[in-house]
Formats: sequence, C-alpha cells, structure tokens
Amino acid sequence: MENEIITMPRIGDKAPSFEAVTTQGKIDFPGQFEGKWIILFSHPSDFTPVCTSEFMTFGKLSEEFEKLNCQLVGLSVDGLYSHIAWLRTIHDKIEFNGIKNIEITFPLIADVKMEVAQKYGMIQPNESATTAVRAVFFIDPKGIIRAIIYYPLSLGRNFDEIKRVLVGLQTIDKFDVALPADWRPGSDVIAPTASTTGMAKERMEHPEEGMVCYDWFFCMKKLPKEQVEEEEK
Repeated sequence: MENEIITMPRIGDKAPSFEAVTTQGKIDFPGQFEGKWIILFSHPSDFTPVCTSEFMTFGKLSEEFEKLNCQLVGLSVDGLYSHIAWLRTIHDKIEFNGIKNIEITFPLIADVKMEVAQKYGMIQPNESATTAVRAVFFIDPKGIIRAIIYYPLSLGRNFDEIKRVLVGLQTIDKFDVALPADWRPGSDVIAPTASTTGMAKERMEHPEEGMVCYDWFFCMKKLPKEQVEEEEK
C-alpha cells in the first residue's frame, strides 16, 4: 500500500470519459452533457448520515444548478438497488434542515467495481480503501476540469462554496476577469494585468470608469450583481 500511486485528473485536463449505470438510466460521460457545466461528486456510502444530509441539500438546490446550466452527477461504490432504496428512504422518512420529501432527479452512478472512482482518484487508501471520499469536480461545457475540491469522509461539504465556485468560473469565462479572495456576485473583480509597461502606465493615469488601480499589477473594477445574474440565466 505504501508504494501504491494514486492517480487523478488535474485542473485543465480533459475529464476522463466513461459509460455507467445510474438511477436515471445509462449515461455517456461527459459527452452526453456537452454544452453544460457538470458537477461530478462522490460520496462514501448510501445509508450514512453525512451523505444523506448532503444529498438532501443537493436535491434542494438542484433547480438552482439547472438554472446555471449545470448538470449534477453523483457517485458512490454502492449498487443500483442500494441507491434506489436509499433515495426512497430519503424521500419517505428523512428530514434535515427543514428539507423533507425531497426527490432526487439527477443521476447517481452505481460504481460497485470502483472503475469510475479510480479514474477520478476518488479512492484515497489512507482515508478508506473501500469507499470514495467526498470529491467534487467542476467540468466546463467543453469537458475540461476547471476546479477540484476534496473533503474527508467525516466532513460534509459547504454548498454555498460549491455554488460560489461554479458561478465564479462562469463569471471568469464570460467577463475575462479574475476574482479576489471571498468574491461573491456583486463584489469588485480584478481586471486583467496590463500586458505592457505603457498600457500599465496609461491605466494607472487614466483608469476606465469604475476601475481603481492601486499599482500596475492590482486593478479592481465594478461588476454589478445584476449583470452577473443576468449572464447566468
């Protein structure tokens, strides 16, 4: 186990492709969802409390992700019948944070042989050799991995951050900006660094409307929340 090399795709890589059985039928990933953003996420096991709380939260937010042109796809190394029974139990019996009778309509992959989990580096032997950790892959409409977040088995994910990352990536692409620490829609954004000394000097002396330059490499500008949200639709 000490010498085992754990491989995983990296940011900027093409998302590894696969075909799989899910609770919504067979899928061809990621080609089936071309043109959409995808959040591919893994959970350790069905019928466990942290995973249940997360699935209920994903279910509650699924319409918000749909409005952001984002497809949710879940995965664990449980079988299809286990998935179906667990999702039925969630709907019929469980209440969490005021959420109940939640219907999970996005695909949940049955990965009993761990083939997909291994492709995406979701099996971390020092955490667990038999279940997937809580991985989150953000994949853009061209099938490129843009961000990755990993959580251990015992820590539930922050869904505000998952949505913030998605909206942030979309904002970066659409407005050609960078985003500072703790950015949220409506916060100032970072203007691209000037490519030449002359351009930097010009921008410092005559910044465009709504831009503030603190030095040649650090210029902030306004991007109203309404504009970001309009672009999201």
